[in-house]
Amino acid sequence: MASDQEYMALAIQLAKQGLYTTSPNPRVGCVLVKNDEIIGQGFHFKAGEGHAEVNAIADAKQRGNDTQGATAYVTLEPCSHFGRTPPCAQGLIDANVARVVGAMTDPNPQVAGNGFNILRTAGIEVVDNCLAAESAKLNPGFIKRMSMAGKNTEPLPYVRLKMATSLDGRTAMQSGESQWITGPEARAEVQRLRAQSCAIICGADSVLIDDPSMNVRIETDSRQPLRVIIDSQHRINADANIFTHPGKVVIVSPVAPESAITRNESDVCSVSYLQTAASENNDRQQVDLKDLLVTLARQGINEVLIESGAQLAGAFIAQDLVDELVLFTAPTLLGSDARPAFTLPFETMGQQIRWSWQDVRMVGNDLKLVLKSQVSSKEKP
Repeated sequence: MASDQEYMALAIQLAKQGLYTTSPNPRVGCVLVKNDEIIGQGFHFKAGEGHAEVNAIADAKQRGNDTQGATAYVTLEPCSHFGRTPPCAQGLIDANVARVVGAMTDPNPQVAGNGFNILRTAGIEVVDNCLAAESAKLNPGFIKRMSMAGKNTEPLPYVRLKMATSLDGRTAMQSGESQWITGPEARAEVQRLRAQSCAIICGADSVLIDDPSMNVRIETDSRQPLRVIIDSQHRINADANIFTHPGKVVIVSPVAPESAITRNESDVCSVSYLQTAASENNDRQQVDLKDLLVTLARQGINEVLIESGAQLAGAFIAQDLVDELVLFTAPTLLGSDARPAFTLPFETMGQQIRWSWQDVRMVGNDLKLVLKSQVSSKEKP
C-alpha cells in the first residue's frame, strides 16, 4: 500500500509538466486514488484552462472510474474563488471525494486557507503539509509574489541571476568577446532557464556588445518570455537582433525617449516602453531596479532571469534583489585582463556577501552552481 508521500511525489512530478506554461498561475499536479489504485491524474497546463483537480477528475471519468470516496492528492491548496475557471474546492466536493491531501496552503490572499476550510465544512477529511518543502520548489515566484501581497507589502518576483564564467571568475575578454566560455550542454540548460522564466532582463550594454536574441530556442510548449531591456540613456536602436524574434520587448528607462522604436503591425516582435522611478544613488538618472521588479510583479510576473554584464548584475546583487545565483563555470582561464562577473567595488571583508549552496552538478564539461544569498531583508520563499 503506497503512502500519502508517495502519491504526493507523483503529483509533484505531474505539476512539473507545466513548468514552462502556467504563468501567471502556479504549477499544480493532482492524483486521485481509490482503493489504493490511481483512478485519475492531471496537472495545470495553462492559465485560463482547467486546473489540476479538474483535469484529474475529467481523467477519472474518461477512464470510467467513479470518484466517490476517493482521495485527492494536490500539490497546492484547491482554489476557493472564481477566476477564469470555477473554484476547484467545489469541484472536489461535487466529485464526492472523501479525503484531500494537500502539500501546502495557497499563499494567494484570495485563497489562503479558504479552500481547505470549504472542504472541511463539506465533511471532507483534509490533511495538509504533505511534502510541503518539495511542493514549494515548484513555484518560488508565485509563492514569493503572493506571500508579499498577503502581507500588504510591495510584491516582488523571484529573481535568478545567471552567469557563465571561467575558473578565474571572468565572463568575457576585455574587448567584450565572450562566445563561447561554456559548452553546448550548459547553453542548453540556459535555454531551459529562459523557458521557465516569465521575463528576461538584460542591459543596454549586453544588447550593444553581444547583440543577443534573448529568446527561447528549444522545443517546448513555452511561450516566449517578456524581454526587458534596461536602457536608461536610450542607446539601442531598431536594428538590434533582439527585435527580429517573436515576442514582446519592453525598453525600460527613467526618462521618456525622444524618438521611440516602432515596429510595423506585420512584425513578429512588439516593442513598448516602461518609465520607472529614477535611482536615487547616482548623479546620472538610472532605472530604479526595485521599482522595475515591483512593476513586473504587479503584471503577474512570477520568475525573472537576469542575463547581463558585470555592472547591472552587481547592481542587482548590491541592492539585495537576487534570490538565486546560477553560475555555469567552465574549466578555462581567461586571464586577469578579462572582464569580471560582477562589479562590486568592495573595500573591506565586512562588505562581502555570502551565499549558501543549493546545488552543484556537472552539465557537460562545465560545473553548474546554484546558490542563495544568506543576507536578505526581503521576503523569500
